[in-house]
Amino acid sequence: MRHDQPRTIAPDALPEVVIRYVKAHGARDTATAVSAFTGDATVIDDGHTYEGTAEITDWLGRSAGEFTYTTRLTAAWQTDATHYVATQHLEGDFPGGVVDLHYRFALRDDLIERLVIEA
Repeated sequence: MRHDQPRTIAPDALPEVVIRYVKAHGARDTATAVSAFTGDATVIDDGHTYEGTAEITDWLGRSAGEFTYTTRLTAAWQTDATHYVATQHLEGDFPGGVVDLHYRFALRDDLIERLVIEA
């Protein structure tokens, strides 16, 4: 499969590590969410880059407590054996109140090596 030709998949067909991260992040379970990442993982969210588990742990802790919101996984794509995109619909008390975010995952050794979150 070519990297530039994403294939729609059912959200429940995402790799186990992606589903574990999404569920843990939604439940604000930082420890479980962090366990889904490689030790040298990178997360890019809202224009900021977080590298390694310590920075990712801090980011998850802040993002979980900043606003109250609900999430629903609405779509998923696979671009190749290690790259996936999951779309989540969020509603809450953050500016704008509603947003669809795309979580772009790159996996290595069955863990998340890179996550880019964008609207």
